[in-house]
Amino acid sequence: MHRVEYIRNKEKEYHDACYDNYKLFEKGSWLYKPVKTVMEQLPYFKEKTNIRVLDLGSGVGRNSIPIAKEIKGRGKIVCVDLLPSATENLRQYSKEYNVEEVLKLETRDIEDYPIVKEGFDYIIAVSALEHVASEDVFERVIENMAKGTRKNGINCIIVNSEVEEIDIAENKKLDVMMEVNIKTEEMLHKLDRLYESWEVLKRLVKPLKYTITRDKRDVLLQTNAITYVARKCDNY
Repeated sequence: MHRVEYIRNKEKEYHDACYDNYKLFEKGSWLYKPVKTVMEQLPYFKEKTNIRVLDLGSGVGRNSIPIAKEIKGRGKIVCVDLLPSATENLRQYSKEYNVEEVLKLETRDIEDYPIVKEGFDYIIAVSALEHVASEDVFERVIENMAKGTRKNGINCIIVNSEVEEIDIAENKKLDVMMEVNIKTEEMLHKLDRLYESWEVLKRLVKPLKYTITRDKRDVLLQTNAITYVARKCDNY
């Protein structure tokens, strides 16, 4: 099996299990609440109407649902995810939280989603870009995100770097189940170059450790999580 296909099968297993066992906004998993940085950008658009948001790797709506509640009556959000289970769960949650008319759902690989030029005010990609097929594709997707952003719009990226997965019982390093896994400084350099003419609002690295389950084994996942938020300037 091709490496990318293998990784995506494993990630599908992991996410499907999470969606089956944890309810959105229920304590006990990363689905508990939206990403703080993602929500912190919404005041930039508080006076705006016809807001267009794109959530790449939307999952079951951890960020999309709260955004939809904030912009209801003033905009729409397109949610793109590779997993049918994510889309179907998000569809149900959108009804539960009464934001169904705000969301447009797309089940497809984020690297294949055709981002309309200057089509969005706010584009977010949380723990998604490391799952495109290669570094070249990573750069292409970000270039498309930049082209798809309106003047004074914002891109909010959270991406993992220097990831390690360790079998806790055997204290043994495992193959990392991420398609793009590069050094933190290299990732930052790519982002700085791709957003060279933008105003960088936030740029930070946070080391994280947490336990996940793979093949019924407890695995320690260690990563340097990069948060990168940039605003498209008038002169771009």
